[in-house]
Amino acid sequence: MHLDTAMRIALYPGTFDPLTNGHLSLIRRGCEVFDQIVVAVADNTPKFPLFSHEERVEMAREALKDEPRAVVEPFSGLTVEYAAQRGACALLRGLRAASDFEYEFQLALMNRRLQRHIQTVFLMTDYQWLFISSTIVKAAASHGADIKGLVPENVRAALMDKYHKGEVRQGTPCLAPPFGGFRVK
Repeated sequence: MHLDTAMRIALYPGTFDPLTNGHLSLIRRGCEVFDQIVVAVADNTPKFPLFSHEERVEMAREALKDEPRAVVEPFSGLTVEYAAQRGACALLRGLRAASDFEYEFQLALMNRRLQRHIQTVFLMTDYQWLFISSTIVKAAASHGADIKGLVPENVRAALMDKYHKGEVRQGTPCLAPPFGGFRVK
């Protein structure tokens, strides 16, 4: 019997603008399946992030500092190529609803075509986080809503700083263009 002793690494890519407790839940659950989760914070996103790439990486590192099997790294380029470069055997993706599946399925098929040895592993979001998205959290925070418990404390503080210390006009959720939003500087 041959035992595979290679480290099983999964790449969890995303914009994480901002990181939510839903993301953290998925990362922690991924750590139960894989030896290491590389939380890959994307820089080349077609979205209009509220936080800079550096801010998003730093917030994720702070939020995950007590999770030794999660490593936060910045990246740009094609996700599946970065996964191959990192030696990942899988891409970890979360599904909140059936509507997420169609898009994620298309990505998984394309990634599989580009890198046959990298699998895509889908985990269902825990029920308490089904309604949470970074976009919804930003929209609520922009209007002064209490987002405690939806995001890590360091992220909540950063959002309050952005919206309530004049960096971004209050009430501006900074939604991506498909939702009719815009980025405010």
